[in-house]
Amino acid sequence: MRTLRADEIEVRIGQIGAKGCTALLYKDARTDMNILDEEYGTNNWQKDYKEIKGNLYCGVGVWDEEKKQWIWKWDCGTESNVEKAKGEASDSFKRACFNVGGGIGRELYTSPFIFLPVPTEPNPYDKGKYKLKNPNDARGLYVSRITYTAGKNAPRKIKDLDISQKGTIIWSTDKRKEGTKHE
Repeated sequence: MRTLRADEIEVRIGQIGAKGCTALLYKDARTDMNILDEEYGTNNWQKDYKEIKGNLYCGVGVWDEEKKQWIWKWDCGTESNVEKAKGEASDSFKRACFNVGGGIGRELYTSPFIFLPVPTEPNPYDKGKYKLKNPNDARGLYVSRITYTAGKNAPRKIKDLDISQKGTIIWSTDKRKEGTKHE
């Protein structure tokens, strides 16, 4: 399974503290579907959902031509804060895709710690918590560059990473690049 391209990785704000916030990397279900289509063909993979003990599981099956059978990988999802049922279905699908082949997007778990020193302020509606002083600090974040360690049998790991906003690198594994414009 190939690694994710920069344009397939989403960035969102994680925890917000007194001195800034963390940023998290993730992929969406459409990316998984596109990679499954690319890797196995549109008719050679399928998904299925089952509820087990109140939890939603998704299975992703890929056709093994050599064995002449479907190979299934299953995983459980969790509800999201926005659309609970849809979020749980999407999460279980994405988790199952982590188990297929070499694992779609498995390299995201090797992300470095990303801390953005943006202005924050106490959240008046949630005692002891902070919020972004300017909500625009969370908008338009994207991965502008990513490279991975190479190795035939080695786990794929993120080597270099640039996070940008409005054409400017705001966080990088190479700190000298922060604040520079890019194409």
